[in-house]
Amino acid sequence: MITLSEENYLKCIYRLWLDKGQKITPTAIAESLGNNPASVVDMIRKLTDKQLISYDKKKGVELTAQGQKDATLIVRRHRLWEVFLLEKLGYHWDEIHDIAEELEHIKDASLADRLDKFLGFPEYDPHGDPIPKANGKMAKRYSVTLTDMKTGTTCRVAAVKDTTSAFLQYLQKLNINIGTRIQLVEKIAYDSSLVISVNDGEPATVSKKFGENILIDQ
Repeated sequence: MITLSEENYLKCIYRLWLDKGQKITPTAIAESLGNNPASVVDMIRKLTDKQLISYDKKKGVELTAQGQKDATLIVRRHRLWEVFLLEKLGYHWDEIHDIAEELEHIKDASLADRLDKFLGFPEYDPHGDPIPKANGKMAKRYSVTLTDMKTGTTCRVAAVKDTTSAFLQYLQKLNINIGTRIQLVEKIAYDSSLVISVNDGEPATVSKKFGENILIDQ
């Protein structure tokens, strides 16, 4: 039996693996979760004993086949619940993450599949993250950020990396959502801030951090 805390760790390791594709250290896990490094080491020991991860100092933390299967299912449930909350219950996209964090731990064996069918088998959640299918496969995952684009390029918002309420509410003020067209008008050399035009509107200046959290599709 996997505890709620263990599920959160598995999901964290899975996300770090997707984002970085490289060595995952206890320090990286601690920073991602905001936990004490000592408690992370203790959890690594527990997950290793349950054969859900493997760990050595050279390779870092790696999910076993079973660990990856469990982590993928947790992420699948989370993202399906986000779609349900937005489309069926009328929540805004800045409200759904924390609620889905709680719902993702419901372990009924058929719930995710039934939810998937009820929603019409969506490929992406409201933040643009691909939803794993029952077999673990998922649609294209976007990785190019707005800051990676060349000046003058027009692109489409495909996903957001930061799903905090503060960032999503900021996007709403700028009328930016998934699918919104953005033109990168200028990159400011002084502080790497960006001048953008949203849906051919008036130019607006945003920070480098802002651009790093917008994933785009050309």
